[in-house]
Amino acid sequence: MELINRFCNSFLFWAAWIIIPVLMEIVPSVGSVFVLIKKHIFRRKIVKPAIDPEISLIVPIYNSMDTLEQCIRSIDESDYPDEKIRIFLVNNQGQDDSFQVFCECQQKYPQLRMQWLNAKQGKSKALNLALFNSEGKYIIHIDSDGLLERSAIRNMVYRFEDDQSIECMTGVILTDPKQVQQYPPVMPRILRKIEFMEYAQAFLAGRNYAAEVNAVYTLSGAFSAFRKSAVLKSQLYNTDTICEDTQITFQMKYLQNTKVGICEDAIFFVDPIEDMNRLYTQRQRWQRGSLEVSHLFLKDKMKAGKMFTNVGVRTLLYDHTFAFPRMIWYLALICLLCMNYSFAQIGYSTLFLYGLYVLIGVFYYISTVGFLKGFKEIRRYYAKQWYVIPLLPFFNLMVFFMRFAGVINSINTDSAWKTKNFTQERESFVKTVRDDFGILIGFLGKIRDFVNNEE
Repeated sequence: MELINRFCNSFLFWAAWIIIPVLMEIVPSVGSVFVLIKKHIFRRKIVKPAIDPEISLIVPIYNSMDTLEQCIRSIDESDYPDEKIRIFLVNNQGQDDSFQVFCECQQKYPQLRMQWLNAKQGKSKALNLALFNSEGKYIIHIDSDGLLERSAIRNMVYRFEDDQSIECMTGVILTDPKQVQQYPPVMPRILRKIEFMEYAQAFLAGRNYAAEVNAVYTLSGAFSAFRKSAVLKSQLYNTDTICEDTQITFQMKYLQNTKVGICEDAIFFVDPIEDMNRLYTQRQRWQRGSLEVSHLFLKDKMKAGKMFTNVGVRTLLYDHTFAFPRMIWYLALICLLCMNYSFAQIGYSTLFLYGLYVLIGVFYYISTVGFLKGFKEIRRYYAKQWYVIPLLPFFNLMVFFMRFAGVINSINTDSAWKTKNFTQERESFVKTVRDDFGILIGFLGKIRDFVNNEE
Protein backbone atom coordinates (compact mmCIF):
# COMPACT_ATOMS: atom_id res chain seq x y z
CA MET A 1 0.00 0.00 0.00
CA GLU A 2 2.86 2.37 0.82
CA LEU A 3 4.35 1.71 -2.62
CA ILE A 4 0.99 2.46 -4.29
CA ASN A 5 0.59 5.68 -2.31
CA ARG A 6 4.11 6.75 -3.21
CA PHE A 7 3.44 6.00 -6.87
CA CYS A 8 0.15 7.95 -6.85
CA ASN A 9 1.76 10.91 -5.13
CA SER A 10 4.55 10.89 -7.68
CA PHE A 11 2.11 10.67 -10.57
CA LEU A 12 -0.04 13.53 -9.28
CA PHE A 13 3.05 15.62 -8.71
CA TRP A 14 4.22 15.17 -12.30
CA ALA A 15 0.81 15.04 -14.00
CA ALA A 16 1.01 18.65 -15.13
CA TRP A 17 4.26 17.92 -16.92
CA ILE A 18 3.32 14.66 -18.63
CA ILE A 19 -0.25 15.33 -19.76
CA ILE A 20 0.85 17.06 -22.99
CA PRO A 21 3.28 14.31 -24.07
CA VAL A 22 0.60 11.75 -23.33
CA LEU A 23 -1.99 13.53 -25.47
CA MET A 24 0.46 14.37 -28.25
CA GLU A 25 2.29 11.04 -28.49
CA ILE A 26 0.60 8.09 -26.80
CA VAL A 27 -2.79 8.79 -28.39
CA PRO A 28 -1.36 8.73 -31.96
CA SER A 29 0.71 5.63 -31.16
CA VAL A 30 -2.36 3.72 -29.99
CA GLY A 31 -4.35 5.19 -32.85
CA SER A 32 -1.82 3.88 -35.38
CA VAL A 33 -2.54 0.33 -34.20
CA PHE A 34 -6.28 0.85 -34.74
CA VAL A 35 -5.61 2.33 -38.19
CA LEU A 36 -3.58 -0.77 -39.04
CA ILE A 37 -6.42 -3.04 -37.89
CA LYS A 38 -8.97 -0.98 -39.81
CA LYS A 39 -6.94 -1.12 -43.02
CA HIS A 40 -6.48 -4.85 -42.60
CA ILE A 41 -10.17 -5.55 -42.03
CA PHE A 42 -11.50 -3.18 -44.70
CA ARG A 43 -8.63 -3.57 -47.09
CA ARG A 44 -9.57 -3.25 -50.72
CA LYS A 45 -7.43 -4.09 -53.67
CA ILE A 46 -6.36 -1.13 -55.76
CA VAL A 47 -7.29 -1.85 -59.35
CA LYS A 48 -4.79 -1.12 -62.08
CA PRO A 49 -6.06 1.69 -64.33
CA ALA A 50 -6.79 0.84 -67.95
CA ILE A 51 -4.03 3.22 -69.06
CA ASP A 52 -1.02 4.24 -66.99
CA PRO A 53 -1.16 8.04 -66.78
CA GLU A 54 1.80 10.17 -67.75
CA ILE A 55 3.73 11.80 -64.90
CA SER A 56 6.50 14.32 -64.38
CA LEU A 57 9.31 13.39 -62.02
CA ILE A 58 11.19 16.40 -60.61
CA VAL A 59 14.68 15.95 -59.17
CA PRO A 60 16.34 19.08 -57.70
CA ILE A 61 20.12 18.98 -58.13
CA TYR A 62 22.66 20.64 -55.86
CA ASN A 63 26.22 19.27 -55.89
CA SER A 64 24.79 15.79 -56.41
CA MET A 65 27.48 14.19 -58.55
CA ASP A 66 28.16 11.42 -56.00
CA THR A 67 24.52 10.28 -55.73
CA LEU A 68 22.80 11.33 -58.96
CA GLU A 69 23.64 8.25 -61.00
CA GLN A 70 22.22 5.81 -58.47
CA CYS A 71 19.10 7.96 -58.14
CA ILE A 72 18.55 7.87 -61.92
CA ARG A 73 19.25 4.14 -61.93
CA SER A 74 16.51 3.60 -59.34
CA ILE A 75 14.09 5.44 -61.65
CA ASP A 76 15.13 3.23 -64.55
CA GLU A 77 14.65 0.09 -62.43
CA SER A 78 11.17 1.22 -61.39
CA ASP A 79 8.33 -0.98 -62.64
CA TYR A 80 6.40 2.06 -63.91
CA PRO A 81 6.64 2.33 -67.72
CA ASP A 82 9.59 4.51 -68.79
CA GLU A 83 7.63 6.03 -71.66
CA LYS A 84 5.10 7.44 -69.18
CA ILE A 85 7.73 9.30 -67.15
CA ARG A 86 9.15 12.72 -67.98
CA ILE A 87 12.16 13.51 -65.77
CA PHE A 88 13.25 17.08 -64.99
CA LEU A 89 16.67 17.45 -63.39
CA VAL A 90 16.82 21.00 -62.05
CA ASN A 91 20.25 22.38 -61.23
CA ASN A 92 20.09 24.60 -58.15
CA GLN A 93 23.32 26.57 -58.78
CA GLY A 94 25.52 23.58 -57.94
CA GLN A 95 29.26 23.88 -58.52
CA ASP A 96 30.29 20.25 -59.11
CA ASP A 97 30.16 17.92 -62.13
CA SER A 98 26.53 16.85 -61.78
CA PHE A 99 25.87 17.86 -65.40
CA GLN A 100 28.60 15.47 -66.56
CA VAL A 101 26.92 12.68 -64.58
CA PHE A 102 23.65 13.57 -66.29
CA CYS A 103 25.29 13.32 -69.72
CA GLU A 104 26.72 9.91 -68.86
CA CYS A 105 23.31 8.72 -67.64
CA GLN A 106 21.77 9.76 -70.94
CA GLN A 107 24.05 7.21 -72.58
CA LYS A 108 23.46 4.52 -69.94
CA TYR A 109 19.67 4.91 -69.83
CA PRO A 110 18.57 6.07 -73.31
CA GLN A 111 15.02 4.88 -72.67
CA LEU A 112 14.51 7.57 -70.00
CA ARG A 113 13.19 10.95 -71.12
CA MET A 114 15.40 13.31 -69.13
CA GLN A 115 15.74 17.09 -69.38
CA TRP A 116 18.29 19.32 -67.61
CA LEU A 117 17.14 22.74 -66.37
CA ASN A 118 19.17 25.50 -64.72
CA ALA A 119 17.43 27.44 -61.96
CA LYS A 120 18.35 30.32 -59.69
CA GLN A 121 19.72 29.49 -56.25
CA GLY A 122 17.18 28.04 -53.86
CA LYS A 123 15.38 24.70 -53.87
CA SER A 124 11.97 26.39 -54.08
CA LYS A 125 12.98 28.23 -57.25
CA ALA A 126 14.22 24.98 -58.78
CA LEU A 127 10.95 23.20 -58.00
CA ASN A 128 8.86 26.07 -59.35
CA LEU A 129 10.81 26.13 -62.61
CA ALA A 130 10.19 22.41 -63.09
CA LEU A 131 6.50 22.79 -62.24
CA PHE A 132 6.06 25.31 -65.04
CA ASN A 133 7.66 22.86 -67.48
CA SER A 134 5.92 19.74 -66.17
CA GLU A 135 3.66 17.46 -68.17
CA GLY A 136 1.26 14.66 -67.37
CA LYS A 137 -1.43 14.09 -64.80
CA TYR A 138 0.73 13.78 -61.68
CA ILE A 139 3.89 15.47 -60.45
CA ILE A 140 6.30 13.61 -58.19
CA HIS A 141 9.29 15.12 -56.39
CA ILE A 142 12.27 13.12 -55.20
CA ASP A 143 15.65 14.19 -53.84
CA SER A 144 18.78 13.41 -55.82
CA ASP A 145 20.51 11.67 -52.90
CA GLY A 146 18.04 8.82 -52.47
CA LEU A 147 16.73 5.65 -54.09
CA LEU A 148 13.20 4.71 -55.13
CA GLU A 149 11.91 1.31 -54.11
CA ARG A 150 11.02 -0.54 -57.31
CA SER A 151 7.23 -0.25 -56.98
CA ALA A 152 7.12 3.19 -55.31
CA ILE A 153 6.04 5.25 -58.33
CA ARG A 154 3.45 2.71 -59.48
CA ASN A 155 1.92 2.39 -56.00
CA MET A 156 1.68 6.15 -55.59
CA VAL A 157 0.11 6.76 -59.01
CA TYR A 158 -2.38 3.93 -58.59
CA ARG A 159 -3.37 5.28 -55.16
CA PHE A 160 -4.17 8.62 -56.79
CA GLU A 161 -6.20 6.89 -59.47
CA ASP A 162 -8.10 4.86 -56.89
CA ASP A 163 -9.01 7.78 -54.59
CA GLN A 164 -10.03 10.94 -56.43
CA SER A 165 -10.36 12.87 -53.16
CA ILE A 166 -6.60 12.88 -52.62
CA GLU A 167 -4.85 15.86 -54.20
CA CYS A 168 -1.40 15.36 -52.71
CA MET A 169 0.47 12.58 -50.95
CA THR A 170 3.69 11.96 -49.13
CA GLY A 171 5.67 8.82 -49.63
CA VAL A 172 7.53 6.90 -46.93
CA ILE A 173 11.12 7.92 -46.18
CA LEU A 174 13.45 5.28 -44.75
CA THR A 175 17.18 5.28 -44.26
CA ASP A 176 18.87 2.60 -46.36
CA PRO A 177 19.35 -0.56 -44.21
CA LYS A 178 22.34 -1.65 -46.32
CA GLN A 179 24.14 1.59 -45.57
CA VAL A 180 23.19 1.37 -41.89
CA GLN A 181 24.91 -2.00 -41.67
CA GLN A 182 28.10 -0.58 -43.20
CA TYR A 183 28.76 1.60 -40.16
CA PRO A 184 31.15 0.28 -37.46
CA PRO A 185 29.54 -1.90 -34.77
CA VAL A 186 28.13 -0.73 -31.48
CA MET A 187 27.50 3.03 -31.10
CA PRO A 188 27.90 4.33 -34.70
CA ARG A 189 25.65 1.56 -36.03
CA ILE A 190 23.23 1.77 -33.08
CA LEU A 191 22.74 5.50 -33.71
CA ARG A 192 21.83 4.82 -37.36
CA LYS A 193 19.50 2.00 -36.37
CA ILE A 194 17.70 4.36 -34.00
CA GLU A 195 17.37 6.85 -36.85
CA PHE A 196 16.02 4.06 -39.08
CA MET A 197 13.42 3.17 -36.44
CA GLU A 198 12.51 6.83 -35.99
CA TYR A 199 11.87 7.35 -39.71
CA ALA A 200 9.92 4.09 -40.07
CA GLN A 201 7.69 4.82 -37.09
CA ALA A 202 7.14 8.46 -38.01
CA PHE A 203 6.08 7.73 -41.59
CA LEU A 204 4.47 4.31 -41.46
CA ALA A 205 2.76 4.56 -38.08
CA GLY A 206 2.56 8.26 -37.22
CA ARG A 207 1.54 9.62 -40.59
CA ASN A 208 -0.86 6.80 -41.31
CA TYR A 209 -2.74 7.80 -38.18
CA ALA A 210 -2.45 11.49 -39.12
CA ALA A 211 -3.78 10.82 -42.62
CA GLU A 212 -6.72 8.90 -41.17
CA VAL A 213 -7.82 11.97 -39.17
CA ASN A 214 -6.75 14.41 -41.92
CA ALA A 215 -3.95 15.81 -39.77
CA VAL A 216 -0.79 15.31 -41.86
CA TYR A 217 1.44 18.20 -40.83
CA THR A 218 3.89 18.16 -43.72
CA LEU A 219 4.59 16.42 -46.98
CA SER A 220 8.07 14.99 -47.24
CA GLY A 221 10.37 17.18 -49.26
CA ALA A 222 12.35 14.09 -50.25
CA PHE A 223 9.39 12.23 -51.80
CA SER A 224 5.95 13.69 -52.39
CA ALA A 225 3.39 13.85 -55.19
CA PHE A 226 0.55 16.07 -56.42
CA ARG A 227 -2.22 16.10 -58.94
CA LYS A 228 -0.98 18.63 -61.45
CA SER A 229 -4.40 20.27 -61.57
CA ALA A 230 -4.23 20.92 -57.82
CA VAL A 231 -0.65 22.08 -57.35
CA LEU A 232 -0.80 24.54 -60.23
CA LYS A 233 -3.74 26.25 -58.50
CA SER A 234 -1.54 26.88 -55.48
CA GLN A 235 0.90 29.73 -54.89
CA LEU A 236 3.67 27.23 -55.73
CA TYR A 237 6.74 26.91 -53.51
CA ASN A 238 7.53 29.84 -51.27
CA THR A 239 11.07 31.19 -51.67
CA ASP A 240 11.15 32.94 -48.28
CA THR A 241 11.30 29.83 -46.11
CA ILE A 242 13.75 26.96 -45.77
CA CYS A 243 10.85 24.56 -45.18
CA GLU A 244 9.16 24.70 -48.58
CA ASP A 245 7.62 21.23 -48.15
CA THR A 246 5.67 22.31 -45.05
CA GLN A 247 4.69 25.58 -46.72
CA ILE A 248 3.16 23.83 -49.75
CA THR A 249 1.40 21.40 -47.38
CA PHE A 250 -0.19 24.29 -45.50
CA GLN A 251 -1.27 25.83 -48.80
CA MET A 252 -3.05 22.64 -49.81
CA LYS A 253 -4.68 22.24 -46.39
CA TYR A 254 -5.64 25.80 -45.45
CA LEU A 255 -5.95 27.63 -48.77
CA GLN A 256 -7.33 24.88 -51.01
CA ASN A 257 -8.94 22.70 -48.31
CA THR A 258 -7.65 19.56 -49.99
CA LYS A 259 -6.98 16.17 -48.47
CA VAL A 260 -3.34 15.31 -47.77
CA GLY A 261 -2.67 11.57 -47.76
CA ILE A 262 0.14 9.08 -47.40
CA CYS A 263 1.03 6.15 -49.61
CA GLU A 264 2.46 3.68 -47.13
CA ASP A 265 3.66 1.30 -49.85
CA ALA A 266 5.68 3.94 -51.74
CA ILE A 267 9.16 3.93 -50.18
CA PHE A 268 12.14 6.18 -50.83
CA PHE A 269 15.51 5.35 -49.27
CA VAL A 270 17.86 8.10 -48.08
CA ASP A 271 21.36 7.95 -46.65
CA PRO A 272 21.74 7.61 -42.87
CA ILE A 273 22.84 10.78 -41.12
CA GLU A 274 26.59 11.22 -41.52
CA ASP A 275 27.46 12.58 -38.09
CA MET A 276 26.21 14.59 -35.13
CA ASN A 277 26.90 17.89 -36.88
CA ARG A 278 24.59 16.96 -39.77
CA LEU A 279 21.87 15.74 -37.40
CA TYR A 280 22.13 18.96 -35.39
CA THR A 281 21.77 21.28 -38.41
CA GLN A 282 19.02 19.12 -39.94
CA ARG A 283 16.78 19.19 -36.87
CA GLN A 284 17.38 22.90 -36.30
CA ARG A 285 16.42 23.60 -39.91
CA TRP A 286 13.21 21.60 -39.52
CA GLN A 287 12.32 23.52 -36.36
CA ARG A 288 13.07 26.91 -37.90
CA GLY A 289 11.06 26.06 -41.00
CA SER A 290 8.10 24.97 -38.88
CA LEU A 291 8.10 28.30 -37.05
CA GLU A 292 8.36 30.27 -40.30
CA VAL A 293 5.47 28.48 -41.97
CA SER A 294 3.32 28.60 -38.84
CA HIS A 295 3.82 32.36 -38.72
CA LEU A 296 2.62 32.66 -42.32
CA PHE A 297 -0.53 30.60 -41.87
CA LEU A 298 -1.44 30.41 -38.17
CA LYS A 299 -0.70 33.81 -36.64
CA ASP A 300 -4.44 34.58 -36.49
CA LYS A 301 -5.41 31.09 -35.32
CA MET A 302 -3.15 30.71 -32.29
CA LYS A 303 -5.77 30.02 -29.66
CA ALA A 304 -5.55 27.31 -27.02
CA GLY A 305 -8.98 26.00 -27.96
CA LYS A 306 -7.76 25.11 -31.45
CA MET A 307 -5.10 22.77 -30.09
CA PHE A 308 -7.42 19.78 -30.41
CA THR A 309 -8.85 20.69 -33.83
CA ASN A 310 -5.94 22.18 -35.76
CA VAL A 311 -2.83 20.05 -36.26
CA GLY A 312 -0.74 23.11 -37.11
CA VAL A 313 -1.62 24.83 -33.84
CA ARG A 314 -1.15 21.60 -31.89
CA THR A 315 2.28 20.91 -33.38
CA LEU A 316 3.47 24.48 -32.88
CA LEU A 317 2.35 24.51 -29.25
CA TYR A 318 4.11 21.23 -28.58
CA ASP A 319 7.34 22.07 -30.42
CA HIS A 320 7.57 25.70 -29.36
CA THR A 321 5.32 26.92 -26.55
CA PHE A 322 5.61 23.82 -24.38
CA ALA A 323 9.33 23.49 -25.11
CA PHE A 324 10.15 26.10 -22.47
CA PRO A 325 8.23 24.41 -19.61
CA ARG A 326 9.83 21.10 -20.62
CA MET A 327 13.26 22.71 -20.42
CA ILE A 328 12.42 24.05 -16.96
CA TRP A 329 11.22 20.59 -15.96
CA TYR A 330 14.53 18.98 -16.88
CA LEU A 331 16.47 21.54 -14.87
CA ALA A 332 14.00 21.35 -11.98
CA LEU A 333 14.94 17.72 -11.33
CA ILE A 334 18.18 18.95 -9.79
CA CYS A 335 16.54 21.76 -7.85
CA LEU A 336 13.90 19.46 -6.35
CA LEU A 337 16.56 17.58 -4.45
CA CYS A 338 17.20 20.80 -2.54
CA MET A 339 13.48 21.22 -1.76
CA ASN A 340 13.00 18.11 0.40
CA TYR A 341 11.77 15.88 -2.42
CA SER A 342 13.16 12.42 -2.02
CA PHE A 343 15.27 10.54 -4.53
CA ALA A 344 12.53 7.90 -4.56
CA GLN A 345 9.77 10.32 -5.55
CA ILE A 346 11.83 11.88 -8.32
CA GLY A 347 13.07 8.46 -9.41
CA TYR A 348 9.59 6.86 -9.58
CA SER A 349 8.19 9.82 -11.50
CA THR A 350 11.03 9.87 -14.00
CA LEU A 351 10.86 6.11 -14.42
CA PHE A 352 7.12 6.30 -15.01
CA LEU A 353 7.59 8.95 -17.68
CA TYR A 354 10.35 6.91 -19.31
CA GLY A 355 8.08 3.86 -19.28
CA LEU A 356 5.37 5.83 -21.09
CA TYR A 357 7.76 6.74 -23.88
CA VAL A 358 8.94 3.14 -24.19
CA LEU A 359 5.29 2.07 -24.39
CA ILE A 360 4.75 4.60 -27.17
CA GLY A 361 7.69 3.03 -29.01
CA VAL A 362 6.19 -0.44 -28.57
CA PHE A 363 2.85 0.62 -30.07
CA TYR A 364 4.60 2.26 -33.00
CA TYR A 365 6.78 -0.83 -33.43
CA ILE A 366 3.75 -3.12 -33.65
CA SER A 367 1.92 -0.98 -36.18
CA THR A 368 5.04 -0.37 -38.29
CA VAL A 369 5.68 -4.11 -38.59
CA GLY A 370 2.12 -4.45 -39.84
CA PHE A 371 2.42 -1.66 -42.41
CA LEU A 372 5.60 -3.26 -43.79
CA LYS A 373 3.77 -6.49 -44.62
CA GLY A 374 4.29 -6.05 -48.36
CA PHE A 375 8.05 -5.58 -48.03
CA LYS A 376 9.38 -8.77 -46.48
CA GLU A 377 13.08 -7.90 -46.50
CA ILE A 378 12.62 -4.45 -44.96
CA ARG A 379 10.07 -5.82 -42.51
CA ARG A 380 12.45 -8.54 -41.39
CA TYR A 381 15.25 -6.03 -40.86
CA TYR A 382 12.99 -3.63 -38.96
CA ALA A 383 11.59 -6.38 -36.73
CA LYS A 384 15.11 -7.40 -35.70
CA GLN A 385 15.80 -3.94 -34.32
CA TRP A 386 13.34 -4.30 -31.43
CA TYR A 387 16.12 -3.92 -28.88
CA VAL A 388 16.65 -0.23 -29.75
CA ILE A 389 13.12 0.72 -28.63
CA PRO A 390 14.30 1.48 -25.04
CA LEU A 391 16.92 3.81 -26.53
CA LEU A 392 14.44 5.88 -28.54
CA PRO A 393 13.42 8.13 -25.58
CA PHE A 394 17.06 9.12 -25.07
CA PHE A 395 17.46 9.86 -28.78
CA ASN A 396 14.25 11.90 -28.78
CA LEU A 397 15.47 13.80 -25.71
CA MET A 398 18.69 14.66 -27.53
CA VAL A 399 16.72 15.76 -30.59
CA PHE A 400 14.47 17.89 -28.35
CA PHE A 401 17.47 19.92 -27.22
CA MET A 402 18.58 20.31 -30.84
CA ARG A 403 15.16 21.56 -31.87
CA PHE A 404 15.04 23.82 -28.81
CA ALA A 405 18.34 25.31 -29.95
CA GLY A 406 16.65 25.90 -33.30
CA VAL A 407 13.90 27.87 -31.55
CA ILE A 408 16.48 30.03 -29.76
CA ASN A 409 18.59 30.56 -32.87
CA SER A 410 15.56 31.56 -34.94
CA ILE A 411 14.98 34.57 -32.69
CA ASN A 412 17.92 36.67 -33.86
CA THR A 413 19.24 35.08 -37.05
CA ASP A 414 18.02 35.19 -40.63
CA SER A 415 16.48 32.18 -42.38
CA ALA A 416 19.15 30.18 -44.22
CA TRP A 417 19.96 26.60 -45.14
CA LYS A 418 23.47 27.00 -43.74
CA THR A 419 23.43 27.13 -39.95
CA LYS A 420 26.01 26.47 -37.28
CA ASN A 421 26.65 22.79 -36.71
CA PHE A 422 27.07 21.12 -33.34
CA THR A 423 30.83 21.60 -33.24
CA GLN A 424 30.56 25.29 -34.13
CA GLU A 425 27.81 25.83 -31.55
CA ARG A 426 29.92 24.13 -28.88
CA GLU A 427 32.96 26.23 -29.72
CA SER A 428 30.83 29.38 -29.70
CA PHE A 429 29.36 28.44 -26.32
CA VAL A 430 32.76 27.74 -24.79
CA LYS A 431 34.10 31.05 -26.12
CA THR A 432 31.11 32.96 -24.75
CA VAL A 433 31.46 31.35 -21.32
CA ARG A 434 35.20 31.99 -21.32
CA ASP A 435 34.70 35.64 -22.29
CA ASP A 436 31.95 36.16 -19.71
CA PHE A 437 34.01 34.62 -16.95
CA GLY A 438 36.97 36.69 -18.13
CA ILE A 439 34.92 39.85 -17.69
CA LEU A 440 33.76 38.70 -14.25
CA ILE A 441 37.25 37.76 -13.15
CA GLY A 442 38.61 41.08 -14.43
CA PHE A 443 35.90 42.95 -12.54
CA LEU A 444 36.68 41.07 -9.32
CA GLY A 445 40.35 41.78 -9.87
CA LYS A 446 39.67 45.50 -10.12
CA ILE A 447 37.67 45.38 -6.89
CA ARG A 448 40.47 43.50 -5.17
CA ASP A 449 43.06 46.02 -6.37
CA PHE A 450 40.88 48.89 -5.27
CA VAL A 451 40.42 47.42 -1.79
CA ASN A 452 44.12 46.68 -1.45
CA ASN A 453 45.04 50.21 -2.57
CA GLU A 454 42.66 51.66 0.02
CA GLU A 455 44.41 49.70 2.71
